[in-house]
Amino acid sequence: MKINMLLLIGLILMGSLLKAQSGLPIKSEEARIGSLNTLTDFALEAQLERELSSRPEWRALIASKKMAVGLIDLRDPGNVRYAGVNGNHMMYAASLPKIAVLLSTMEAVEQGKLKETPALKKDMRLMISKSDNAASTRLIDRVGFDRIEAVMTDPKYAFYDKRTGGGLWVGKRYGKGGDTHREPLKNLSHAATVAQVCRFYYLLAHGKLVNEIRSLQMLRILENPELHHKFVNTLSLIAPNARLFRKSGTWKTYHSDSILVWGEEDDRKYILVALVDDPNGENIIRSLVKPVERVLKNNLPLAMK
Repeated sequence: MKINMLLLIGLILMGSLLKAQSGLPIKSEEARIGSLNTLTDFALEAQLERELSSRPEWRALIASKKMAVGLIDLRDPGNVRYAGVNGNHMMYAASLPKIAVLLSTMEAVEQGKLKETPALKKDMRLMISKSDNAASTRLIDRVGFDRIEAVMTDPKYAFYDKRTGGGLWVGKRYGKGGDTHREPLKNLSHAATVAQVCRFYYLLAHGKLVNEIRSLQMLRILENPELHHKFVNTLSLIAPNARLFRKSGTWKTYHSDSILVWGEEDDRKYILVALVDDPNGENIIRSLVKPVERVLKNNLPLAMK
């Protein structure tokens, strides 16, 4: 009991420190934390699609559903706005869905079904920051595919929903061997839609994944990524002081990235997710940041006009 109490105190202090440093979680009335349907800004979405389609290569990929982009503007907490291009189109997402393993592990820890040991915490960080497949597989084996599915389909999250095109799914270990538990719509082993990944970061930023303390703990794990490619490559140059919370993925022609950008100095606050099936996907995702920020600059929230 004494050890558990010390752990709880430590988590609360850690959460308070991260919150003080980053301004997270975002404070908003519960009623304002809505679904993406209620947050969709059609003007922002139209300009995002126009901007992306101005490049012939991207336009062709979007038309063939080999490129999907999701964006959430967080600059005005009272008027959060979502825009998506192929938002509900599910694709193979390589290591990006490891965020589903992270959440499922945290749920199991919170419910007392897994013990939060130093080794477990180290594996969570390795899985996210370095996308370590061995650490990911150890966590998958401990949590189990059934529990991961249960968390992803839990109505309080609904990160995988057959009625809206699927979403986040992990049904295979990140390594050789073992059983598989593929999702039912497209038989994918590691899947995502940009809409559902955007929702993951959106709820996380508001402290709504498991609870506020666990959300802050997950933010800490996602912060300061140790792989400096794709979105991070560009953002480290144009926004070196922004805080980056990120998970990416790569396998053959499948490239994915997801990031929560939190810049206090320049009010650079948004969520960006991309899925690309193309041999040039790394460079495409790296090149997405500037045109997306141009869209945001040209579409200020009402509170900032």
